[in-house]
Amino acid sequence: MDGFPAVMSAAYLTTGAPPCVDEQTLSESGYTERKTTGREAAMSIRDWPEGERPREKLLALGSEALSDAELLAIFLRVGLPGRSAVDLARDLLLEFGGLRQLLEADRERFCAARGMGSAKYVQLQATLELSRRHLASQLARGEALTSPTLVRSYLASQLRHLGHEEFAALFLDSQHRVIRYESLFRGTLDSASVYPREVARRALELGAGAIIFAHNHPSGVAEPSDADRRITDRLREALGLFEIRVLDHFVVGDGEVVSFAERGWL
Repeated sequence: MDGFPAVMSAAYLTTGAPPCVDEQTLSESGYTERKTTGREAAMSIRDWPEGERPREKLLALGSEALSDAELLAIFLRVGLPGRSAVDLARDLLLEFGGLRQLLEADRERFCAARGMGSAKYVQLQATLELSRRHLASQLARGEALTSPTLVRSYLASQLRHLGHEEFAALFLDSQHRVIRYESLFRGTLDSASVYPREVARRALELGAGAIIFAHNHPSGVAEPSDADRRITDRLREALGLFEIRVLDHFVVGDGEVVSFAERGWL
């Protein structure tokens, strides 16, 4: 299977001015800062060579060609006095420790960052939810699954940000078309917390002919444990009695998703 992309595609990020900056001090271009003098002065992004401006670069080369800081700068739209939007984006990535940590920060920490605020937080959460729903809509079109990358990305978007372990299933019909995604169990996974009988009952209720399982490791390490393998074997045996196939089991970590099928365990 193909590798899965980082957290959510920042191409979905919309634009808007930081609520903590007086918009009257900003240029209508959305890229310049308040006019300053002396050491506070800084070159605005609109004065950069056209091929280096994030918006123009995205239009010319596509979102994949931009760095995390450049994509984040498009979302921020404006910088701060003496700091361009790209400078501010780099500062934020350094402060939070990376793009994922920034996107998944809680409201209090996010709004406390320089240049951020409640309006930006609301805007970001709406954008992330739109991304998740877009992925879900691609899986819910009634067509057979043909893109392992899409499945991987969707499952990661549902599970990677959670601070607790969650065990979920993607129920499919006999033609491998998506019926429903459901979270089944929550908490530390072991032989006592995942019940094959309940999974089989739900699969029969939905008329599923196949299932893809997934769960996350909040530690960030995606390597499956012995318990993960035992649970999968028990589920496969139980569902096999009803001729329901287990196609895969994904373990979602921080920046990595491990597939049981790719390991040859299914």
